[in-house]
Amino acid sequence: MVKTAVALRHIHFEDLGSFGPALAAAGYEVRHHDAVAGDPAALDPLGPDLLVVLGGPVGVYETDAYPFLATERAMIARRLAARRPTLGICLGAQLMAAALGAEVRPTGVKEIGFAPLVLTDAGRRGPLRHLDGVPVLHWHGDAFAIPEGAEGLATTPLCATQGFALGPTILGLQFHPEADAEAGLEPWLVGHACELAAAGIDPRTLRADAARYGRGLREAATAMLSAWLAGLEGRA
Repeated sequence: MVKTAVALRHIHFEDLGSFGPALAAAGYEVRHHDAVAGDPAALDPLGPDLLVVLGGPVGVYETDAYPFLATERAMIARRLAARRPTLGICLGAQLMAAALGAEVRPTGVKEIGFAPLVLTDAGRRGPLRHLDGVPVLHWHGDAFAIPEGAEGLATTPLCATQGFALGPTILGLQFHPEADAEAGLEPWLVGHACELAAAGIDPRTLRADAARYGRGLREAATAMLSAWLAGLEGRA
């Protein structure tokens, strides 16, 4: 039986990246839903076997400026209440944390670039073990608190909450393991040019680091996702 995965996308180039082939290999039929142009309320929150909530350049708390965020958060809350398999990345993880009652706020600093994680004991026991020592892509200025009942999985010097898990079916990641840096990050560099300039970050450095670390990140991230998906068998 074919399993279904819906990727909830906020900006076109922040897509599933290297996670797309990994999901296909695990037997998932993937479709994208545009959270901005398409109404998040049109999604059945309990329908897909897996929901992947992707990143984006807005803040969870900016609902007055971007009303779709409130609708999306409510939809995610219904799915999480049922403990249906859900994976969130960056903004997606922040929306999940907020839906679970945790605070999301600006950190006061932009964490953008490649750097390894420091895994917690829970992180080393779970799928994130595959990322141990691997420089992953960070691209955020907000951070979530760990939701009540969830386990913190990883930290960095600039962000103490890089991931959380609530049982085997709920996984939120602040960083971007899905970014296919091996294929190049040019859409990210152009799409976020203003943010990079404001933060004083040279795109040439990011481009060079993507070439240096891309293959290792792709392999480790695929192993991480495959391990997490294997843990969902019989639960979706």
